[in-house]
Amino acid sequence: MLIGSTSTPVQAEQGPVLTDAAQTVDPDGWYPVGLSIQSRPILARTVGHGPRRVLFVGGIHGDEPEGAHTTQVLADAFTTAGLADVATLTILEDANPDGRAAGTRGNARGVDINRNFPASNFNAAEPANGGTPLSQPESRALAETIDRATPELVLVAHSWLGREFVNFDGPARAIAERFAATAHMQVEESSAFAPTPGSLGSFVGRDRGIPILTIEVLRGAAPIQLWEKLRPAILEAIRGPVSP
Repeated sequence: MLIGSTSTPVQAEQGPVLTDAAQTVDPDGWYPVGLSIQSRPILARTVGHGPRRVLFVGGIHGDEPEGAHTTQVLADAFTTAGLADVATLTILEDANPDGRAAGTRGNARGVDINRNFPASNFNAAEPANGGTPLSQPESRALAETIDRATPELVLVAHSWLGREFVNFDGPARAIAERFAATAHMQVEESSAFAPTPGSLGSFVGRDRGIPILTIEVLRGAAPIQLWEKLRPAILEAIRGPVSP
């Protein structure tokens, strides 16, 4: 069970298990936090040692790869900006590597990872949600990462066809408005525009009260240009409010 979760225990479908040999840190600091259904590593890295704890998720839907470049350059930008004493940043490269490899929204079983979390609004009737919360190894790896990192802010990279905006769950309106102003984007509260049963935002933001921003960039936009656009806003959000 997750720390702080009020959900009943779930029966998870068994996925690949990390061996001791696979639980290593590469030269760039990436380490596996789990394996996908097709045994691709789900990688994370942690930088900084400051008191503010932030988690950045580079992607969760396989057909939304626009955040990939950001996950590769964010650690260096964080350090260059002098944030190592301010925050401890955990970067999860991609929560759905099988979906990204196949270019599909869901994982290798066709499950939408972003509908498989033990939120109070989980919908078991929809097969694409995975039947029971945390039934997929990818959602379990992300949920366990959240429990380990205990973030006070979560940022998640997504993309949307035809428009871009920032939506939020939990006590994150002020953070979302600052982010949107810096990145020149619109703000929308997640619950206001689409139902999101079992989503990460529902679980983390609405149920657990952790501020979470979903950064919806324009689908198909150039990743490097997106990073240049979003970099000031992302670093500002990681830094958090500056005391007067």
